[in-house]
Amino acid sequence: MSAESRYALVVGESLVDVVHARDGSVTERPGGSAANVAVALARLGRPVRFVTSWADDARGRLVAAHLAGSAVELATDPLVLARTSSAVATIAEDGSASYAFDLDWRFAPVGPETPSFVHVCSLGAVLAPGAADVLTLVQRYAASALVSYDVNARPAITGTGPDVVRRTEAVAAHAHLVKASDEDLAALYPALGLEAAAHHLRSLGPRAVVVTRGGEGALWFGPDGVVTGAAVQVEVADTIGAGDTFSAAILDGLWDRPDRPVQEVLAHAAQAAAVTVSRPGADPPYRAELV
Repeated sequence: MSAESRYALVVGESLVDVVHARDGSVTERPGGSAANVAVALARLGRPVRFVTSWADDARGRLVAAHLAGSAVELATDPLVLARTSSAVATIAEDGSASYAFDLDWRFAPVGPETPSFVHVCSLGAVLAPGAADVLTLVQRYAASALVSYDVNARPAITGTGPDVVRRTEAVAAHAHLVKASDEDLAALYPALGLEAAAHHLRSLGPRAVVVTRGGEGALWFGPDGVVTGAAVQVEVADTIGAGDTFSAAILDGLWDRPDRPVQEVLAHAAQAAAVTVSRPGADPPYRAELV
């Protein structure tokens, strides 16, 4: 496949973040973990096709305009829901966000796609009924594309326990690259420490597991051992979309150079995520904004 024809297929939820800011204001912004990844990749100049869903309502039109504004192409008809999903995000004093969800997840059948990269994430990978179709897609592309999976656990809507762990591990087993935050690992494996949990996920089959730790940077668990990447220190507006930007930037870093040194990939991802946390909402950087 030529460089010109290569693209990423991103699969997962779109929604509207109803953001309750520290100053008491309330703002509705388009988002969703998968939507944020699709937008971030597109803003970095990568061709993206997006499998997602929303309703023909005001919030759905907000999401559609947001994706179109960043040149994200839709791979399926998204109008399969009765209402567009939403997440109430409450911003704490340190800029971190807590969420409460009103979400439905399913998507229209995917055609004979031939992507070079496939990214799945968060609620889309574990929330029924769409999760079963996500797993089918991951299995379908595991031999022909680089499959990445961002766990991005949301216990507020999925809960925790064996069933969530089972669904997460089923996807991880067919992915080549798995990303999880330290909070994700604590939610999934409360009896394990961070390193033990990361090694457990990698034992399922991925080539590498990346663990993000907020301001403490990231750890890459791969065949050559553990590589540490530093975070970029910035004034935090909020953390919405930071992990999604990090995931997109990892794919971007590997896009033309799959053998690129891990340290460089992590540094690139950290720089991109730092731009996102420096401004309100899920607002990933464009290529020109990265040094």
